[in-house]
Amino acid sequence: MILGIDTSLGSAVAVVEPDGVVRSQVESADPRGHAEVIGTLIERALAEASVSPSDVTHVAAGMGPGPFTGLRVGIAAARTFALGRGVPVVPVASHDAVALELLIHDALTGGYEDAGDETFAVVTDARRREFAYTLYRGLDEDGLPVRVTGPALAPRDDLDGVLANAGAARRDADRIPAGMLALAAARALAAGRTIGPADALYLRSPDVTLPHAPKRVGS
Repeated sequence: MILGIDTSLGSAVAVVEPDGVVRSQVESADPRGHAEVIGTLIERALAEASVSPSDVTHVAAGMGPGPFTGLRVGIAAARTFALGRGVPVVPVASHDAVALELLIHDALTGGYEDAGDETFAVVTDARRREFAYTLYRGLDEDGLPVRVTGPALAPRDDLDGVLANAGAARRDADRIPAGMLALAAARALAAGRTIGPADALYLRSPDVTLPHAPKRVGS
């Protein structure tokens, strides 16, 4: 059983079997209340999946891109749960989960005739009149999205031009599907691959920084 946790946009938790069956997926769209809801969401996801914490063998952590304050809540929750259970954390770029959901949906519905060859951009709101984007093109032999470039930031008014120059279709996302995050982790584990960064993809420095050392007062 893989527990997926992401707080790069709202907060999302899922439980997925190794073969990709999503046992549960719960979400909160609140972009600021991560710390208040993450524990409850984990409890709900486990209960709805009818599994106990001892059944979890891996924890998939959404590593962003996302804002500093929100993103670190999910990563801390994933690492703390994994530490308590003595199981590995599998880092996954949050945009990969969106790309995987889009590609699976397109393959099942035929919504894009050449979806596997299309270059597209997963776009999320980075606030401050900026967007975070990552370019993808199809699935690889392990069933994982092929990341072309990114993640990166672009000013709101410049994004469409940036994507046009890259020949990429824009695919906006307002949520990160934790089930797909866990599925990406399952496929990476099956292939013996590491697909996510070890460190969070904040893209910006935190607003609050440590104060400088006090000035020395001369005699």
